Amino acid sequence: MKSQFKNFTYLTVSTLIMAAGIYFFKFTNNFTFGGITGLAVLVAKSGVISASDFSFVANMILLVIGFFVLGKKFAAKTAYSSILLSVTLSALERIYPMSHPLTDQPMLELAFAIALPSIGSAVLFNIGASSGGTDVVAMIMKKYTSFNIGNALLVTDFFITLAGCFVFDIETGLYSFLGLALRSFMIDGFIESLNLSKYFNVVCSNPQPICSYIKEDLHRSATIVLAKGAFSGEDKYIIFTVLNRIEAIRLRNYIKENSPDAFLLISNTSEIIGKGFHSV
Repeated sequence: MKSQFKNFTYLTVSTLIMAAGIYFFKFTNNFTFGGITGLAVLVAKSGVISASDFSFVANMILLVIGFFVLGKKFAAKTAYSSILLSVTLSALERIYPMSHPLTDQPMLELAFAIALPSIGSAVLFNIGASSGGTDVVAMIMKKYTSFNIGNALLVTDFFITLAGCFVFDIETGLYSFLGLALRSFMIDGFIESLNLSKYFNVVCSNPQPICSYIKEDLHRSATIVLAKGAFSGEDKYIIFTVLNRIEAIRLRNYIKENSPDAFLLISNTSEIIGKGFHSV
């Protein structure tokens, strides 16, 4: 129950962060990168339907298609995020209508138009969810074709962004291309930051106190390997363990105070699969 509530909180907060970035910074500046919301900006130029309402309609259609094609499991997390995002965008349009950008600084607006949705997307991807939109198309393509999904979506985004150069102006189009180039890097960077852990190699003569601290105080596990020092020829032990950043500081301080002769190698890693971290 606690884990489900935690995931529900992550889903809700990350989706609302995405909505704020899209509505306040992306729609008002006519930035056309980013799948359905990018296409919504182009459609809104026709005056037939607003960007928020188009996003709502398009996401609902894709959700229905996804439900029938991909099954019930698909609907659990993706449907909630997609509906919340679409409803929030439509609600913001009615509660706080905007006829112009918040500031007169396009680069500042672009930074927030990229950063906020990227943070939200990174959190969603990290817990195995998505906000729908073109992600649904990608899931369907992955199920029935052998296409490279990433490249296919990138090509689609490219042409939507390119269209922005003609529908609006070259300056807006260039900002959108910059956003398209930076968006994927920022999402990857945020995901790596969220998953960042510390990998310890501790070379010492007496591993028991350190291992006891890891097990009893940090509630983690470790692996001990017998080794021999190349220079001294003495028997040594190597302790392998992986900790989050706060735990890593505590272990480093403990070793510094209680085993000052130990030799530490500490590396950053974001791909930890196993009990206590990520499942396979």
